[in-house]
Amino acid sequence: MDRRASPPGRPTARGRAGRPSLHRHDASGTITYVISSLLERKIEKRPDKVRLQGRILFLTEDPELIKKQLGGSDLPWDTKNPANNPKLRDDISTDEITPAHCCFYFDRTLGEIPYVGLRCGDTLPIGRGDVKKGGFVCSVSGKRRGKGSSREQSPYAEMCAGIQVAIGENIERIYKQNCQNLGLLTSTNFSLIERIRAGEDIALSEFTAGEDEITRQVIEYGGLFPFNVARMQGKVFLPAIKTSARAMTLAEKIFAAHMLPSASETAEVRSAGQPGAAVPTRAVKPGDTGFTRVDLRFSHEYVTPMASIFYEQNVGKNVPVNDASSIRFFRDHLTFLDEVISEEKKKMGLLDLATQLKLKQEDFAKQQGIKLHGELADRKGSEGICHSVMLETYALPGQVNVGSDSHTPHVGAIGCIAFGIGTTDVFNSWITKDVRVKVPESVKIVIRGKRHPNVTAKDFILKILSLDYVRSGKALAKVMEYAGEAVEALSVDERATMTNMAAEIGGFTGIVAPDEKVVEFLIERRGMKRAEIEKMIAGLESDPNAEYAQVIELDAAEITPMVATPGDPGNGKYIRELNAHVPIEIAYGGTCTAGKNEDMDMYASVLADALKQGRRVSKNVEFWIQFGSQETREYSKRKGYIEIFEKAGAHVIEPSCGACINAGPGVSTRPEQIVISAQNRNFPGRSGPGQLYLASPLTVAASAVAGYIVEYEPSNASAQS
Repeated sequence: MDRRASPPGRPTARGRAGRPSLHRHDASGTITYVISSLLERKIEKRPDKVRLQGRILFLTEDPELIKKQLGGSDLPWDTKNPANNPKLRDDISTDEITPAHCCFYFDRTLGEIPYVGLRCGDTLPIGRGDVKKGGFVCSVSGKRRGKGSSREQSPYAEMCAGIQVAIGENIERIYKQNCQNLGLLTSTNFSLIERIRAGEDIALSEFTAGEDEITRQVIEYGGLFPFNVARMQGKVFLPAIKTSARAMTLAEKIFAAHMLPSASETAEVRSAGQPGAAVPTRAVKPGDTGFTRVDLRFSHEYVTPMASIFYEQNVGKNVPVNDASSIRFFRDHLTFLDEVISEEKKKMGLLDLATQLKLKQEDFAKQQGIKLHGELADRKGSEGICHSVMLETYALPGQVNVGSDSHTPHVGAIGCIAFGIGTTDVFNSWITKDVRVKVPESVKIVIRGKRHPNVTAKDFILKILSLDYVRSGKALAKVMEYAGEAVEALSVDERATMTNMAAEIGGFTGIVAPDEKVVEFLIERRGMKRAEIEKMIAGLESDPNAEYAQVIELDAAEITPMVATPGDPGNGKYIRELNAHVPIEIAYGGTCTAGKNEDMDMYASVLADALKQGRRVSKNVEFWIQFGSQETREYSKRKGYIEIFEKAGAHVIEPSCGACINAGPGVSTRPEQIVISAQNRNFPGRSGPGQLYLASPLTVAASAVAGYIVEYEPSNASAQS
């Protein structure tokens, strides 16, 4: 592992029983569970001057210019007259930096493959090993660098290839935080290009300017783990939150209840004769920084193995994690991989590598006593997708949840703060049971009025994604708070579609204030008592005069069924605006976004309608319906939906992320293939080489029957109220 990602540690101190010596330590006021060996670890800041000796790789829209650089020619760049420069690629997703199959690696082999999925027009100009062989120390791109998945393999691959600085016009939150956690420098300052080329010494402060105190120190210590060790040793400065009482948004209220006090605040509490450090911060405002206590932490087989290796190398193989009872692991991404992986990739050993991910997670779960939702024992498939299971079984209103996936905001549908984190954050949370947070601004999205019968939450979110405010990057790292009559009328399952896809917005999280719909959901799904839930949600709403970075108002009556055209979820347009019929070969309904109970209601209503009219899935279309969890499968079985699906000609499959990440039935196999899918992303290559349109479950099912993209027109207008 890279030195900055996994700094070598001294042998772990052990007690008489052979287990590591652990003790309580609250000198910092924030960590009370500390491993003795970490208190002895030598930790130093990185030098205050940075000299980068190497080349700069400009990720341009023109593939020939990229190939020219890979061939050894440096691209001229005019920092004083940017209009003279070639166009840089915008919206480079982590799927393009490290495509899904690359993430089967979880070691320095990743250094061979950064940008192999980068698409410039119809070309993939960067091959395996090209970046590493090119001697590049800096990579430059345009807007929204690192959007999409929270996979830390992306910046880790860049680091292992020699990249030390990532420059972009703006940088997505999770990707940027993953870079900082690993020790990879980031900047939006294009004037650094000339200085890097000149081999100048650059002050480290150039990379910490504008950052909050905690982030500055994380960068100075070269990553999150060394910073946290310094934090345990009392060497770092944690600013106290001094915000006075103020009107707060729902998200701010939850953070205020979870932010841990600084050392100075703890000292004040002690001097007042109140022992303990678990006093909640009374108020927060956007920009306040600190560490938030987390109620639940989860990861899946794409991330757990890499995090466990980081943990074992930096902390110790036999050291127990902090509170295993609040950690969950999931085997949900790759259960159907063997059905779609190419022979070429099998020969490369990628299927074997994917199996190792599973085994490593199982071993670590068993060793640490962590609950693993794994594969089914009696048939192929998983217990459920992490987000589906977290919503159905674990998350509660008012909590803070973190997960190793950008779609963690799914559970914001019941009024909790949930956000995606990277591998280093995951493994550090196993030590500290908290994560660093800069309280984000909130954007309130109010959808008024009543929706049309064939319009769903997916249409709402595709409309939001198409707005200039979102497409320009102004919503990045902000909380998306959904409100208004049309949102209040949605079920919890439908609200989850909107909170889930805050990830596509680039938001910090998505949330809906809990109400009677949430009470009913928790009674029905969890068997909880009404009084218990009502007490839990009391006060979980934004204050009337809370401040927002932006308030966006939409009229539900003006929104008709939508699609996002291939390439980006932000390419939204109304179906009726498509110039011609778009024939499809594959329809896919599933994933965390569209594999919930109410999604199954929608697929079933369309297919039942078709059967009444003597119609089935078009002979030219393969329609795959995949459950998000076993609970949803059982629900569908009870309702008679499975029989309807199969009678109508749809293929029904067990839970898994599947086609959404190019790892299960429903993926495209040819560039010209057209797919319509209810999943959340259609980045280039994410679900195969074809042309993927995003749409609602109603639209996907109706299109599967028609053979081309079409709005669903229910035979009974009351079918979708």
